[in-house]
Amino acid sequence: MNYKKNILAVSILAATCAANANTSPEQNLVKRDPLTFQQWHLQNTGQTGFSLSSGSAGEDLNLDFADRMGIKGRGITVSVIDTGVEISHPDLKNNVVAGSKNLIDGSDYPVDTHGHGTAVAGLIAAEEGNNLGGRGVAPYANLIGFNFLSEQSVESWMLSHGLGEDFRALDRFTDPRVFNQSYGSTPSAPVNGDLSLDPRFALEETVMQDITLNSHWGRGSIYVKSAGNSFASYSTYIQGQRFLVLPYEGNAFFNNQGLPFHNANITPSNTTFWNLVVSSLNAEGKLASYSSVGSNVFLSSPGGEYGQDKPAMVTVDLTGCEQGMNVSGTHKNSLHGGSEVDPNCDFTGVMNGTSSAAPNTAGAIATVMSANPGLDARTVRHLLATTARKVDPQHNGVNLNFESATGEALSYDAIPGWQTNAAGYNFHNFYGLGAVNIDDAVYKALFTSVSLPELQITDWQPTTVNATIPDADLTGAQSTMAVAQNLTVEAVQLKVNIDHTRLRDLAIELTSPSGTRSVVMSARTGFLGGTDGGYTDAIMLSHHFYGEQSQGDWTIKVIDTDKGSSQTLIYNAGVGLFGTNSSNNADAGLLKDWSLRIYGH
Repeated sequence: MNYKKNILAVSILAATCAANANTSPEQNLVKRDPLTFQQWHLQNTGQTGFSLSSGSAGEDLNLDFADRMGIKGRGITVSVIDTGVEISHPDLKNNVVAGSKNLIDGSDYPVDTHGHGTAVAGLIAAEEGNNLGGRGVAPYANLIGFNFLSEQSVESWMLSHGLGEDFRALDRFTDPRVFNQSYGSTPSAPVNGDLSLDPRFALEETVMQDITLNSHWGRGSIYVKSAGNSFASYSTYIQGQRFLVLPYEGNAFFNNQGLPFHNANITPSNTTFWNLVVSSLNAEGKLASYSSVGSNVFLSSPGGEYGQDKPAMVTVDLTGCEQGMNVSGTHKNSLHGGSEVDPNCDFTGVMNGTSSAAPNTAGAIATVMSANPGLDARTVRHLLATTARKVDPQHNGVNLNFESATGEALSYDAIPGWQTNAAGYNFHNFYGLGAVNIDDAVYKALFTSVSLPELQITDWQPTTVNATIPDADLTGAQSTMAVAQNLTVEAVQLKVNIDHTRLRDLAIELTSPSGTRSVVMSARTGFLGGTDGGYTDAIMLSHHFYGEQSQGDWTIKVIDTDKGSSQTLIYNAGVGLFGTNSSNNADAGLLKDWSLRIYGH
């Protein structure tokens, strides 16, 4: 529903008309700053974002109603866990509250020498109406920052992720209710082993669960996490040297038949229920070229392209033309280099990545929370899920054609297009439950007085299988388990133990009792060789079953999609180009066992 056209129209008509008198016809936000007209993620009118081409009108966060009503994050604090934040920046300083920490020297100024964290903070809560730069998604929200990426000890993680120096719960009004994590890793092999036995991972999981459910007098907080930027290729380090990792098939570099080369479910922090994982949209309302994807993506949000040929994000940069992303000199982005609209290079037009999609989502969450601060975090997540917009609706997924072990031509629905599950929720591995839709979520928040029932988490339910996975065959290995507990699903975690020597060949599917099929690990994922034979207690997450009932038969299927025609390549300019996974697996794989854990109510 498009509430902004018919809700409270009479009461805001006069204010709207007065505001429009002072705004350009391209964009009609209530308060404007010099660069707001190029911030397409706020109101997309087909701007260029100072790049060489324009986006598609209407492909934005849909915040017109919230803007008119002044619902813009007031009273909600967002923690920026990043390279640091220039908290004295003139477009940020008035929204900065006490609580920032320099994790290197212990001071309260989280020095940012890169600019990434400062740009993230600007997307969330740059001030509006001060005649500087642009504005944030939630320009009335509070900000604190941490330079965690410069000091990643356990203590630094706890301080930046909400566990204070005195180990108190987050109950003060200035404590963060939203944590933005625009960072992550791209493992070149599965992270094997029972992570619950890893002391650091177990501690982080415990802290995030406690803060999500119990902080702020039981209202909780939300952790937002970027999905990653490795759709087509990624980088890894071997003996201290950086290598580009890329797919190769049919005598073509970077050919992965349209499938993501790196699945977001490979990164352990992306598989925890407590992180709301976000993929990235460009200004045309389609998946950004770099965005990692997977069944663990909850929502999609604007992240842009690179700000040269296509629009990126216009946001805050480190001050001055000698540091940050915007420095002196010529650039394809016309904002950069000391331009007329930004002579001091205090802003940037090239911020992008799921690093941008995450803070745009964090700002959206702060906005929804400020509409009804009494709502608990899980209910806010639920409102975002129920109002998410079916973006790029014509996307049909990815079909994989390959030759079977016996020479037969096969076709596999490797990533389904948009599906409507049994509970009526749309889902796509590229976009999660859909694009963030601020106005509809705000409207629902205003009239929501009942929170979701208490969260229930089942124990891991294991099943031993020992089923053969035939090479290059759609039959695959299949197993079914019955779940007796009947919960309304919020998320499902899958744990697998699989023997296989070419993991890039494997697709892993999970089908619910209602018949919804989720591809939790897509085929042709770009693992390097030497993966110790397969998956060991590897955990994957799916939001595909959101709102369905858990009771009944769940089925796993593992399919081998390649008899050795594809490869993974690694390249370093000084070392050269090498192939890995070049030989097909000599033996069939084995699905040894699998387990399920349900989160729901």
